[in-house]
Amino acid sequence: RAKDLKTRLGILLHKPELGHRIGTSSKLQLGSRRRDSSQEVLEWRESFDQLLKSKSGVTAFHTFLKTEFSEENLDFWLACEDFKKTRSKTKLASKANRIFEEFVQTEAPREVNIDHETREITRKNLSGATSACFNEAQAKTRTLMEKDSYPRFLKSASYQDMTKQA
Repeated sequence: RAKDLKTRLGILLHKPELGHRIGTSSKLQLGSRRRDSSQEVLEWRESFDQLLKSKSGVTAFHTFLKTEFSEENLDFWLACEDFKKTRSKTKLASKANRIFEEFVQTEAPREVNIDHETREITRKNLSGATSACFNEAQAKTRTLMEKDSYPRFLKSASYQDMTKQA
């Protein structure tokens, strides 16, 4: 339903004959980030880890993912990283439920693309929420971004413009 609509809108927005390309505004937004050090921008292509270690790299990647309507993958990964830092057992359980309801459960508002088995393992992990309860789902989402979205980001006009300026 919502995902279908999101996909259809994405297709329509990327067709030049149906309106402007959505990537244009993102390119301007990314190009205006002059505070990124030249070296840092160039390091992002060395590895996905280098990109994720950089605050401005994560921001640039997130902006790119928005143009592809797949920012929920990075948002989920970041939510899991934040979740792992939670020390309070009470907060851990409530954060775990919020993350699960927003990203993992079937028909979640920002559902990430993971297999049924991983989804069920994660559901079972919620009963005794620990800082590791999303590890498998987070790893699968990270792999998906690294193998799919990250190479497209490196080839994108936005990133290419940033490297030329660097």
